[in-house]
Parts: sequence; C-alpha cells; structure tokens
Amino acid sequence: MSKDDYHVIIYQILSYLYQCLKSGKAVEPGKLRADSVYFTANGQSINIGYWAYIIYHLRRGGYIEGVVFTDMDNLSVPYPADLDGCMITPEGIEYLTDNSFLAKAREFLKETKAIVPFV
Repeated sequence: MSKDDYHVIIYQILSYLYQCLKSGKAVEPGKLRADSVYFTANGQSINIGYWAYIIYHLRRGGYIEGVVFTDMDNLSVPYPADLDGCMITPEGIEYLTDNSFLAKAREFLKETKAIVPFV
C-alpha cells in the first residue's frame, strides 16, 4: 500500500470530513484538492483524473455530498469544481468505520505516522 493508493486517499478524505463534522469546523476545500500536500506521493500530486474519479465515486456512492461537478475535457468523469459544501454522509461514516480496506489504509497511515493528517 502506498500514499497514493485508492483506499488510502478515500480514508484520508472521509476521515477529514468526519472530523470536521464532529468538531463543527468548516471544511477547508484546499485540503481536499488533488494538489494538496496530503495527496502528494514522491514529491508529485496525484493525477487530476484519478483524483476526480475518486471524488466522483465517493459522491456517486453516497459517501459524500455537497460537491458541485462540471464537465471537463480529457476526463472520464465530471470534475469536482466546488468542494465548499462537501461533507460526509451517514453512509460515508459507516463505510469509514466498517470497511476492511479502509481499516488496512488506517493501519498503513498509522505506521507512517500520517493518520488523519488534516487534523
């Protein structure tokens, strides 16, 4: 597992959104963007298409809400243009706490001392 692994990124996004919800703090959209330091591996940001895919499928799966999408050339999924209203859903909380792949991602991040880097 690596820092740019799908489940690691999912875990980081959902964990951050859940912590914001529990603490009553506003989500900082910059922390969720592809070029955020939290999604940088080996000195490079994750691929914008990969990031858009992840955000799109989190929304489509009902794990997050409040994202505004727009079509963008060269992307296979809509681009998440506005993350200001992004928040975790009850389904996202359940997925975060009950999914075995996300548990593995949590352990990976714990080992690398990067667990919930946003907080």
